[in-house]
Amino acid sequence: MHSNRGLSRRNCLDTMSCSWGTELWDQFDNLEKHTQWGIEFLERYTKFVKERSEIELSYAKQIRNLSKKYQLKKNSKEEEEFKYTTSRAFLMTLNELNDYAGQHEVIAENLSTQIIAELSRYTQELKAERKSHFHDGRRAQQHIENSWKQLESSKRRFERDCKEADRAQHYFDKMDADINVTKADVEKRCSLKAKQQAQMRHQVAEDSKNEYLTYLQKFNKDQHEHYYALIPHIFQRIQEMEERRVGRVRESMRVYTEVERKVLPIVSKCLDGMTKAAESIEPKMDSKQVVESYKSGFEPPGDVEFEDYSVSMKRAVSESSFLNARGESRRRSRSKLWPLLKRNKLSLKLGTGQEDYSHLPPEQRRKKLQAKLNDINKDIQKEMDQRDALTKMKDVYIKNPHLGDPDSIDPRLEEITQSLEKLQLEAQKFEGWLTEVERKLLEKGSESQRRQSSHFDSQGNTPLTNNYGQSRESPDGSYTEDPSTETTMQFKSRSTEFDEEFDEEEPLPTIGTCKALYPFEGQNEGTISMAESEMLYVIEEDKGDGWTRVRRNEDEEGYVPTSYIKLFLDTNAKGAMTYI
Repeated sequence: MHSNRGLSRRNCLDTMSCSWGTELWDQFDNLEKHTQWGIEFLERYTKFVKERSEIELSYAKQIRNLSKKYQLKKNSKEEEEFKYTTSRAFLMTLNELNDYAGQHEVIAENLSTQIIAELSRYTQELKAERKSHFHDGRRAQQHIENSWKQLESSKRRFERDCKEADRAQHYFDKMDADINVTKADVEKRCSLKAKQQAQMRHQVAEDSKNEYLTYLQKFNKDQHEHYYALIPHIFQRIQEMEERRVGRVRESMRVYTEVERKVLPIVSKCLDGMTKAAESIEPKMDSKQVVESYKSGFEPPGDVEFEDYSVSMKRAVSESSFLNARGESRRRSRSKLWPLLKRNKLSLKLGTGQEDYSHLPPEQRRKKLQAKLNDINKDIQKEMDQRDALTKMKDVYIKNPHLGDPDSIDPRLEEITQSLEKLQLEAQKFEGWLTEVERKLLEKGSESQRRQSSHFDSQGNTPLTNNYGQSRESPDGSYTEDPSTETTMQFKSRSTEFDEEFDEEEPLPTIGTCKALYPFEGQNEGTISMAESEMLYVIEEDKGDGWTRVRRNEDEEGYVPTSYIKLFLDTNAKGAMTYI
């Protein structure tokens, strides 16, 4: 038997086909420990996959939160930034990153459903199966142990009975052979009863022997069946159970890798999308977009005129009269507007402007008008589509009265017709303004070219007389009048009366001076007009709304665009103020 087992073990190592019932017939306790370790390993691996799934979920959540944090907020000031290719590429990257996070959520979900849930269920089944197998093994072990105990008990009883029979026989033989024993003792000790007792002892010993032989045969049979039938069968089932466990671990590990491999194509597409987003960035296009966003359409300021202070006092008096007349005229208009300055500044901050966008620079005005006209045309097309649909519906109702009343369509058609007329009139209005600003831009472009060609005389000297600053277009979209015309109008409007309808507030102290880089016509309430190169007092800096508060005279104050002036902030500038 042992040689057969040795041969079987060698075959097991050679063929990798082993039988636990044959090879491990005496390792019941070790198999119990090993299978318990197998279940603990399965639980540990399940816990590992569960923690990996939680990491994937946490990572996906953090990636989604990161993508959401940097996404464009609706109606936010950042929306204007997405006209640049860099911003659009960043938005594409965020969208791809969101999809990338979704793939990690898929990994977590598949790990949970395909591995964690399956292994948890299988572990419970494995525990129940293992308990059943080892219960059968213990019962078989208990049976063979009981059989062994019975054999040992019968053996000890047979041995005891044999010794007692030997002692009885030995005593009888001794008495029978002793010549010194009297007749009375012989009769007393060798009576029939003593002889029967000795025979009974021999009979008991014989019965014990037969019982011992019976239990011995039974034990040998049970032992053979235990080690060659029951235990191999039980151990074979335990072996199959353990191999299934190992196979399930192998399959789970394979699924573990496949779960992630399946999302790799989509993750790769996400990364490709990010790469495409990066490649979509166009530096030249962004540079052009900056021009489109901030181009005002103005020409650079002209040369500063030479001021000859050596002329006669007559001209000085004339200029002083002109300046006083202009100041007097503006003082009358500003005295009524002075109490409303704070309210007017608030309205400027809120961005209220002209319907024709004349408060914007020419180029920006053209873009705004074009965008408004495009929106109106879209609304017109939408209304026309609705009108066509209603007209077709009405024709269907006329041909099939049972479907609906044709007259019920008329009120809606009338409403759409009125809306179309209103939109078309508005479109014509904006087309007129757009044509006007495009004409001005075209004229200004040709004038700029002409001025550049005649900027220098034949000797290369700069002309002393230059009226360009007074005739060029101002940033509010309008043109200043000719200086002589402006002077005449100011003298006509001059008045010596002072308007005292409102009590003036305590004038603010000056904090410096500024020089007008461009002419500006203050058409909105709360603003003040200025001529190019004119010097004004600064009484309040720009608060971030694009406007600076200035003063010309004691009661002539208002706001001018900060981009139209050059600031000279100096607390001692008031004493050096001159009018140009």
